[in-house]
Amino acid sequence: MELIGSLFGSVAGYALPFLFVLTVVVFFHELGHFLVGRWCGVRVNAFSVGFGPELIGRTDRHGTRWKLSVIPLGGYVKFAGDENEASVPDQEALRAMSADERAGAFQTKSVARRAAIVAAGPIANFILAIVIFAVLFALMGRPEISPRVDQVQPDSAAAEAGLQAGDLVVAIDGSSIGTFAELQRTISVSADIPLRMELDRGGERVEVTITPKRREITDPFGNVQSVGLLGVSRSAKPEDVITRRFGPVEAVVEGSKETWFVVTRTAGYLGGILTGRESADQLGGPIRVAQISGQVATLGFGALLNLTAVLSVSIGLLNLLPIPMLDGGHLLFYAAEALRGKPLSERAQEYGFRIGIGIVLFLMVFATWNDVLHLSSL
Repeated sequence: MELIGSLFGSVAGYALPFLFVLTVVVFFHELGHFLVGRWCGVRVNAFSVGFGPELIGRTDRHGTRWKLSVIPLGGYVKFAGDENEASVPDQEALRAMSADERAGAFQTKSVARRAAIVAAGPIANFILAIVIFAVLFALMGRPEISPRVDQVQPDSAAAEAGLQAGDLVVAIDGSSIGTFAELQRTISVSADIPLRMELDRGGERVEVTITPKRREITDPFGNVQSVGLLGVSRSAKPEDVITRRFGPVEAVVEGSKETWFVVTRTAGYLGGILTGRESADQLGGPIRVAQISGQVATLGFGALLNLTAVLSVSIGLLNLLPIPMLDGGHLLFYAAEALRGKPLSERAQEYGFRIGIGIVLFLMVFATWNDVLHLSSL
């Protein structure tokens, strides 16, 4: 009984936070597609959170089947004229439609409207992140520590650049630094990259060039990350520590900034993989997301909401990649259609979707393999 109880607690500890995070992110992504699709006059046949057989559902007065499905690893909105959940056009069904039915089909809408419907999903993810960050900032505020150097570690990047205790970091590469957290963020994503750092040293402005050293660090949950480090500690003096409060407008502004940071960080990491500067072993799949969700949930609901916002941005950005089957791939097809004045041939689209399926499946298998390797190393 003790073993069963422990197993149940472990599953609940990871599965429930994972389902909460993923369900919220997927629901709002698909809601973006749904709302803009309905606004553009497209008939929606199904709105599903999850894939596979239906668990529960209901049909609304417009004929849309709202359902929760067995496999909680995504979702879809199926418009009239779609062959499947990936919005592949059903050409035979379109040809067999009456004039009234064609008027409500996704494929009969203008390129601009189809592009707006497709782009609405990722945009909804970004809006969700801004709202979550804004609510957290408005309700909880944000502790802020001055970007002042307290101690410099020997043989570190900071020591080699000549940083001294008491130095106040003012800017990096022309961008102002206001908190120690901003300093850490900038440095962590700049491993092995020379940076121009501006300091305030006893009222005098000093400029140095510093190259953060790449190091592997382990967080309190045992997760290993490769990041850039300076080798300095932050100031603990009372005058260097404050809790900043935000009004509603300020909270939205800060939420937008936080969302943009996650966008640039994610895009920078993906770009680093392509150029060979970053390792792909940091890419995680459902297992890693479930693990992190469970770990973060132990820190409180606010931390879990913060993770939801970060994952929402990442999902929105990944969906914009120009890979057929993803939203970005559809937008790529529509861009080609706008330039040519007519859609790509059915054969070209079919080949594109096949290639897209292959790429998506490869990425899923690769990410899951990374998850297994990560778990085996713990």
